[in-house]
Amino acid sequence: MGALKRVVDIIAPPAKQGEDGRDVWPSRTAYILAAMGGAVGLGNVLRYPSQVYNNSGAQWFIPYFMAIFLVAIPVLILEVALGQAFRAGSVVAFNQVNKRLKGVGLGLIFNGYTVIVYYVAILGWAMHYWRSGFTANPPWAGRNDEYFMEEVIRNGARNEADDGWVSYEGRGLVPETTGWVLFTWVLVWLCIWRGVGTTGRVIYLTMGLPIVLIIILIGRGASLPNAWDGIRLYIGSWNGGKLASGQIWTSALGQVFFSTGVGFGYFTSYASYQQKHANAVQDAVIICMSNSAFEVFAAFAVFGVIGFLGMTPDPESPLGSFTVAFYAYPEAVAQMPVSGLWSFFFFLTLMFLGLSSSCALIDAVNTMVMDLPIGKKLGRAWIVTITCIFSFCLSLIFCSRFGYYLLDGVDTWINDTALIFVVMSECVASTTIYRYKEAASQVGMMAWSVYQLAYFLAIFLGVLLGHIVDEPVGAGVGFGVYIIGSIIAVLVAKTPDCAASSFWNNNTLLSKFWWMAFYSGEQLRRDLNVIVGAGKNWKIPSFWPFLLRYINGPLLCIVYSFSYDNFRDPSKNKDPVHIFGFAVAHITILLIALGLIVPRFFNILVPYERREDGNKTFAPNVTLGIDGVDSGSHSVEAGTHRMQPDMTGYDANKELPLTTGREFHNY
Repeated sequence: MGALKRVVDIIAPPAKQGEDGRDVWPSRTAYILAAMGGAVGLGNVLRYPSQVYNNSGAQWFIPYFMAIFLVAIPVLILEVALGQAFRAGSVVAFNQVNKRLKGVGLGLIFNGYTVIVYYVAILGWAMHYWRSGFTANPPWAGRNDEYFMEEVIRNGARNEADDGWVSYEGRGLVPETTGWVLFTWVLVWLCIWRGVGTTGRVIYLTMGLPIVLIIILIGRGASLPNAWDGIRLYIGSWNGGKLASGQIWTSALGQVFFSTGVGFGYFTSYASYQQKHANAVQDAVIICMSNSAFEVFAAFAVFGVIGFLGMTPDPESPLGSFTVAFYAYPEAVAQMPVSGLWSFFFFLTLMFLGLSSSCALIDAVNTMVMDLPIGKKLGRAWIVTITCIFSFCLSLIFCSRFGYYLLDGVDTWINDTALIFVVMSECVASTTIYRYKEAASQVGMMAWSVYQLAYFLAIFLGVLLGHIVDEPVGAGVGFGVYIIGSIIAVLVAKTPDCAASSFWNNNTLLSKFWWMAFYSGEQLRRDLNVIVGAGKNWKIPSFWPFLLRYINGPLLCIVYSFSYDNFRDPSKNKDPVHIFGFAVAHITILLIALGLIVPRFFNILVPYERREDGNKTFAPNVTLGIDGVDSGSHSVEAGTHRMQPDMTGYDANKELPLTTGREFHNY
């Protein structure tokens, strides 16, 4: 047994332990590759080319890169910094921000878990092609649609009655898809059962090999006849008029969300195993930009094939992700010399990319359980085994003879509704109620509440009227409500006795406004910087809280509202699979609402000793080490400020030293 254990330790090494006893990644490179592996997946190789194709031309890159820098990177910094600083998965990390945000953390994990349950079915289809492509003449040659529908997914007919209601004839499981899904879950178990020590080693294969294969496929795609016609659609043409359409902006934002991986909880989980004082901001930027570079680069392989097939964009028949994976590329492969070899490369690439994403998605669940006493008692091997077996059982529904239709319904609403809502919630909530009691103590709870009501009411009315009447009217009403509400809040607010930040402290009215509008987000940034911005690490920039709350919050609310317009379509609201998907997506919203209203409902998911960490009160403008210890940096107005008697961790009779607000930026 001792020899066997040594062999297992060599093949699947256990994770190293940090100073706090938590597992840590074997190296920074392993952590970044694993995080990239979660982000880089089928959405990069399949969805990205389809979105660019439908909005063909170099103008695509304007909204695309704006979405990366204004939305994806700021949100990724939030998720990575929380996990690293609080040393926990999403639920516990957001509980640390505020006890009412446990539902947000759970919503992130629920999103990711829902995706992994059906994601493996897509990998099963890819492996079917991989297995059947080992022939001189691929069996799908000249019959792509028939082969995919009748040989791969084998789904029954979709029937629509006279009253518009849809029914499906398919019953039972598809044997080959079921077998490949089981195989995939076994691979996932092997990759993660011993923790980040093993994952950090496996990721060199699951990320390294796809990069090599993509380079090979790009070379082959570029060498095909007429490949330049497709590449010209990608980067060699310009149609500035499309920038006036909301479609290209929505598509770019959606693609950045889906491919980056924010909103699924695994970045927070992975970051919790990083060294506490690692360079989180730099890591987040590297992960996001590497993900973007991969999909921009990999698309050349697909567009070479598009040119080879003579495809041109058709607004009436947009290109979809499945079309790229199971129609366009297989058709091109069938026409290539040595077709079996190129089929082998392409579908193996999909499998490895999907495997690394699958490991990340399921590990968010494992981390949540391992943070609890029951997880520590059972051990990681048992937790991973149980979650993988249970998840395989759930995945069987997508291996059924109506699984393709069900997958499409769930995927549509998880991505269009739940994902957007949960990211909007984490952006707005974390910058609104983090240490909010301190802001309320400075301006009065009434004034603070009036301002927050104005903010949320402005967004709600602006979006609602934008849909009912028209967009300019909605925007005008929204801004009007916000401005009037802000003025009322400032007028009823009491004068703060602590300094505001920077120039906001030059005027009493501006100081009141700063405490209501910016204090929570700014204090979260300062407190996180004590940990993730220590030493020569990149600091979270001062504009970061503003981007999260005042740019991303309203923007994501607008995008979120479009999902309900889509559900008004009779082809969806009378289709059982779309109704099911719509209901599943709203479980995320329900979890967030329950956490906000009854936070104790989710206490079972937080270790007992950490349950009250999100309910502590500290002196205003005191910058904390994340564990609640005063970092020694204070800011008060001239004179002295006496701490409130109920503030945790301080002597209520001790006076703080006199400093200026600018000292907050000198960590």
